[in-house]
This record gives sequence, C-alpha cells and structure tokens, in this order.
Amino acid sequence: MSQKQTQWVLAEIPDIPPDVDHGIPEILVKMMLQRGVKTEQMEQFLRPRLRDLQDPYLLPDIEEAVGRILSAIDAGEKICVYGDYDVDGITSVTIMTKVLQAYGAEVRSFIPRRGPEGYGLNQAALERCMQEGLPDLMITVDCGTASFDEIALLKKQGVDVIVVDHHEMPPEGKPDCAAVVNPKCGIMDASDTSQGFPFEYLCAAGVVFKLSHALLKRRQVAGFDLKQCLDLVAMATVSDIVPLVDENRLLVRHGLRQMESTSSIGLRALMDVAQVKGPLVSADVGFRIGPRINAAGRMDCPEDALAALRTRDPEEAVELAELLDTHNKNRQAEEVRIHKEAMTMLEENHDPSEPVIVLGSRDWHPGVVGIVASRMMRRFHKPAFIIAVDSEGIGKGSGRSIGGVSLMEAINAGREHIIAGGGHAMAAGVSINEERIPDFRASFTRYVTENVSEEDRRSRLHIDADISFSELSLDFLSSYELLQPFGAANPEPTFMSRKVYLTEPPRELKNHHLKLSMKQNECWHDAMFFGAGERELPAQPWDIAFTISRNVFRGRTSLQVVIQDVRAHVTEA
Repeated sequence: MSQKQTQWVLAEIPDIPPDVDHGIPEILVKMMLQRGVKTEQMEQFLRPRLRDLQDPYLLPDIEEAVGRILSAIDAGEKICVYGDYDVDGITSVTIMTKVLQAYGAEVRSFIPRRGPEGYGLNQAALERCMQEGLPDLMITVDCGTASFDEIALLKKQGVDVIVVDHHEMPPEGKPDCAAVVNPKCGIMDASDTSQGFPFEYLCAAGVVFKLSHALLKRRQVAGFDLKQCLDLVAMATVSDIVPLVDENRLLVRHGLRQMESTSSIGLRALMDVAQVKGPLVSADVGFRIGPRINAAGRMDCPEDALAALRTRDPEEAVELAELLDTHNKNRQAEEVRIHKEAMTMLEENHDPSEPVIVLGSRDWHPGVVGIVASRMMRRFHKPAFIIAVDSEGIGKGSGRSIGGVSLMEAINAGREHIIAGGGHAMAAGVSINEERIPDFRASFTRYVTENVSEEDRRSRLHIDADISFSELSLDFLSSYELLQPFGAANPEPTFMSRKVYLTEPPRELKNHHLKLSMKQNECWHDAMFFGAGERELPAQPWDIAFTISRNVFRGRTSLQVVIQDVRAHVTEA
C-alpha cells in the first residue's frame, strides 16, 4: 500500500486591525487572529498570569465535595483515591493524595491494571482494591462519571463516593453519590461563555487542581503551596490532548516553568532519563516524559509510575525512572512488532480501495494497539481499528480517525457486530468477538463510503503562513515562542517556503532520518527531515513545509527547521 498524496492548504492571512500593538512580528499577530484570539485578548494570550485563574467554586458539586472531604479529615476517616492508569489518572491520584496528606488525612491510593481489570471503576479492580479494607470515603479521579452499578455497590457497603472527572455525562445523568465534580455536568451551559469560564475542557488533573484550590480557600494548610503541583497538571493537560486554550493554556505555561525546577525527586529523575532539559515545551512532555508514564499503564504496571511521582528517596527515584524507561522500551518493542505484523496483513489481505483499516490478532498486546492504530492512520490517512484478541476470542480494539470521519458514528452504525464500544469522534475503543471482526470491517467501510465523500477524506496539510528563509532568525524564534504552549486547539504552526534548493546531497542518519542543507536566494538553513530516508524526493527546486524550534547544542543556540513535507516547486499563479 502506498501513502496518499497530501494536499497543501495555505490559511488565509487576516488583516491586522489598527488597534493592535506591533510588539511582535506581524506574522505572529496574524497567527493569533487565525486562532481566534481577539485583539483585546492578545496580551493575556501571550503572557497568561496565575492571578487570572477562575474561582473554583464555579464547578458543579464543589461545595458538597469540599464539605464531605473536610468532614472526613476531621473525623479521621479512611480515604481511598482511585484513578485511571494513564498520565492524567496517575497525576490526578498523585495531586489529590498529596493535598489530603497535607491535611493529615489517612489516605491510600489505587489504580486498576489495564489488561486484567480494565478502565475505570470496575468490579474486578474494586475486588482487589477492597482487599485492603473498605474506606469510609472513596474519591475517584479521571473516572466514575458513568459507574452507576459500582457506585451503588459501594454505597450499599457504606462507602461514600466523590467523583472528580472530566468525561462526558451519560444519558442517565450523574450517579447517586456524595458529589460529582465534573464540568461536563456543570451548573453552566458549556456553550455559554458569558459567565467567564465554562471549565468544560479541563483534564482530570485540572479538575483535581480546582478542587484542591477550593479546599485550600476554605481551609489553608501552613507551608503547603499548591503551585508546586502545576508541573503535574501541565503534564496531564498536554498528555491528555485537551484544548490548550484559556485556563488550560495558563496552567500549562506555568506548569512547564514549574517542571524546570520541580520539587518532585521522581519527576526530576524521569526527566534526566528522558534527557529533557529546560526551557521546556509541551513537546517534551508529549513525546518524552508522558510516554514513559503511560508505558507503565500499557504494560500493566501503573503502580510503578505512581511510585515514581511520589517517592522522596533519591536512590529509589533513579531506580523507578529507569524502570519506567524499561517499560517504555518494552512498549516500543511491542509496538514495532505489532506494526510490522499489521503491515504484512495489509499487504497480503487488504483491498487498497477500502477506506478503512480493521485488523486483529491473538498475538497483540491490548495496551499497545492504540499507538499502532494511530501510526496506521497517519501513514495511510485512513481511519483504523487495531484489535488485540485474548485466548477466549474476545477482542479489545482501539481506533484512531481522520478529519471528517466520526468513529462514534461508525460504531453506532455497526452496534450489532460488537459487544461494546465508546469514545470520541477521533479516538474510540471496541470490544468484539473475534468472528465478528470481518462484519465490523464491512459495516465500518459501508458507513464511511455512504457518509463521507472521497474528497472530504483527502489528506491535507494545513499551513499557517508562507515565509522566506530571511525571516527565520533567533529574534523571530523568541517572539514565536510566546505562542506556546502548543497542542490541541493551539497547534504548532506549520510554515512553508518556496523555491528552495539543496546545497549538498542529503545526509542519511540512523532510523532513516535526513539532515539537509538548504538555500533560498542567499539565505542558508540546515534542516531535519525525520523518517524520509526511504522516501522518493522530488526534483529541485522544492517547496518545503516545516516547523521551527530552538536547538541548543554544546552551548550554541540555533533555530531548528524540521521538514514536514516537500513537493516540487509550484509556480504561483
């Protein structure tokens, strides 16, 4: 199978209103306007301040949650913090536990194992959790919103439950418990921003941070500084791919700075293992730190990640950081193996005209299939489900989609072929009997063919601006960095330059990466083109699409050009 040719789409460049202060390059002002930032919001966008944090008591059920937690602390009740096994869940457990311990509470934590127990508040995980005894109060973080049966069972056993979550509300409403602190079931209409801040895009760690803020506003703890938890909030916000706008942007900007001087011995050791050094950007979290924490959950050892973030022993911190690195290497090895086998299946059995990819095997690890689905989706620009089938013939699949194709709509269109399925438009999961996989593939194909045109499924590269090599300087980079942090809803800008020539043949590095020396008019820039060693490059001159970043090597700072795509030069009309 060959990759689809990508269409380049250059964004319209808006006119700059006369009331804008030209303190930064015009092209960056225009990119803020492209992102929907109003002129009166630009200063706050570029330099967000912690004092602009909104009142946490705007969150739903926050009064009830604060009251119940403080009464549990005063009565010396046993508290259990129960979270998910990904970065958001593990950091949420860490923050909530740290705050409760600052109050002197008797608290323990629990995280389910992905493979044998599964996501969220579930029966199998609860049985293991309760082996340590029933708590008086359970606080679920990053899960619990739809766990009606499990919460009812806990209530029957005399356990109060507070849900602290950010997932979508089920049609049945919220569960019957002490409080559901979830902005999605909020006292505000998420579409109504007239009240200032709807909260609806926070990750779970963000909601935990707001709850902690509310607790500390009600009852301060001498010597405890909640700002020291911002590093974990930033890590979760970036890793969970929630929109980096408004308060999320503020939390990540300050959290990345906090991470550079983190008080967490374990996080510092993990940063050393991942070779992450300041100044930090969101990509350091998204591609180097977060995956090592996620890997523990994917390999069914989430307690190792939790221990790494909580340890106060420098030697143990190093050991745990190295262990997480090992989990990540094992995850990478599994990913490579599964991807290779999936590619072989495609070559042997897949009809290239099919608009979807659905593959399954009994030899695949359920914790890794989502990453492989993402790789397949990006490579072929097709929505993909990769399914790991267990010894009982039950498959657990993860799906990743392209723009225009909703996985949830596709799942709903083929419900008769699966055991269960849920998620979002771009990422979803299914449980399915092995023998029904072909039926699901056919249903998925039919849904896409009938509902999404081939033109709407076309691969597109969205480019923010056409700039020349002469504009790329360290001064430009310094202003550009004010647009960070980059992520969902504030993507890293992609630029293009036209009529570029190589000054010497490409130099191939390991893993098929190319190092290029390029020239446009009388300006030169070196560039990296990752994974392009096996790609057939067009005839020169080229148009190049690229991103930029700061590169520090042996004390020398330079502007790094990272190529995203190349094409033969297209003469402007």
